[in-house]
Amino acid sequence: MNDGDHKTDLIWLQISNFTTMKIGELEEHYALELAQLYDENEAKALFSLAAERVLQFSPMKLKVMGDSSTDFIHLQKMLSILNDLLIGKPIQHILGEAHFYGSVFKVNENVLIPRPETEELVDWIISTCNSKSPSERLDILDIGTGSGCIPISLKKYLPSSEVYTLDVSGAAIAVARENAANTGISINFIEADILNFSAKEKFDIIVSNPPYIRDLEKQQMHDNVLMYEPHLALFVSNENPLIFYKAIADFAKTNLKSDGLLYLEINEYLGYEMVQMLKEKGFLNIELRQDMQGKDRMIKANLPS
Repeated sequence: MNDGDHKTDLIWLQISNFTTMKIGELEEHYALELAQLYDENEAKALFSLAAERVLQFSPMKLKVMGDSSTDFIHLQKMLSILNDLLIGKPIQHILGEAHFYGSVFKVNENVLIPRPETEELVDWIISTCNSKSPSERLDILDIGTGSGCIPISLKKYLPSSEVYTLDVSGAAIAVARENAANTGISINFIEADILNFSAKEKFDIIVSNPPYIRDLEKQQMHDNVLMYEPHLALFVSNENPLIFYKAIADFAKTNLKSDGLLYLEINEYLGYEMVQMLKEKGFLNIELRQDMQGKDRMIKANLPS
């Protein structure tokens, strides 16, 4: 038995002694046990997600049910989730799903957990398209399928579009296919590596959230990301951090239509470098946009007509 297994067993022995608990007390218990891993607001958010799944309580209902008690079965399920959280497992992997732009997506160890900043990127694309011609047919390529959250959301809110999505990981594509089926969305899947991919098709929009975290930034990351999310989709070398962006930009130069747009989610520390790289490759109207936290997180550009 390794140390992690021993720690898990000790935690489980500690928390499995409860037979009933008021919901408010259970929330306090979550906050107390998770204090070394999460701040109070994060712990309460995790409790809310767990309660929504196990107790079928909406966040609003949860606020008024603090004095109600759980039964033994539901309590043990809630404590089991807490146990997994205490060993660093992400809540999305525990529940097997993540919410993204109005839909629920299956997630597992083969795909990144969708982030709020990626929702902002998707919203930027949808808002721009709808402000021009909401019913126009667009050919869209997403590079780096993952869970399918980007291409599925774009197809859902731009239904006249033909959406393609590419990923080097067959396991990720399998998850995305399941998510597309579960949401009733039809998109086209391509298993390929953008570093050596070519195509004849031309696209109105190319979008990507490729790997962009440098190895030197690993020390800033939470253990639950490092331990449970696919490094293939996260990390690049310190020496060549823009490797995927350069390949995507080169592909876009050949495969964007004359009035097409390139959208990218980027490393918050490399905004200047991204702008310079796109300029050097001939892109125009480069717009660097910050996310809701004020970080340089996404970029839009197009090619000369």
